[in-house]
Amino acid sequence: MNNIKEVTVREATVRDREAIAEVMLEAYSEYAALLPGEFWTSYRDSIRSSVYSAGPAACIIAAIDQDIVGSVQLYLSSAAAYGKPELGIESPIIRLLAVSPRARGQGIATLLIREAARRSLALGAHTLNLHTSDMMASAIRLYDKLGFRRAYETDMVNGDRLVKGYRLDLFRLPLAQDTVS
Repeated sequence: MNNIKEVTVREATVRDREAIAEVMLEAYSEYAALLPGEFWTSYRDSIRSSVYSAGPAACIIAAIDQDIVGSVQLYLSSAAAYGKPELGIESPIIRLLAVSPRARGQGIATLLIREAARRSLALGAHTLNLHTSDMMASAIRLYDKLGFRRAYETDMVNGDRLVKGYRLDLFRLPLAQDTVS
């Protein structure tokens, strides 16, 4: 008997918001112990509020049997994503990529990134950007594997943490290959 279930990737609806917030908080709560209490509280609140904001150009979700197990937000610039036009990013940015711990290891993050890349190409973009920190080591390994490269000029500092910029050249897209990891 085959236990592999099909993952559906689609645009989120308003009705999906609470489930998305739950998945995001479930996914990001692993970092709570690594962050000072007040920083985690602020981060948690900003994650939750991002789900209900009109900021992202798209919110892409992954579902198994109608159960939302992952999401990613797509913004069109650094001004829209972070309120930081001075970063000079005028191409799509993914934020808050989240996969429920119960659904990890099934290639869901890769599917979400591929869909964000596909949508970015459809918008005429040449690159897809993201920001992350060293505490998210497994995510960084995935980004490296998918072809993202450091974009040092887009680094930011949040409190005492360096938030590193990464960029994927959409025309050298290893995401188009047929392997899911």
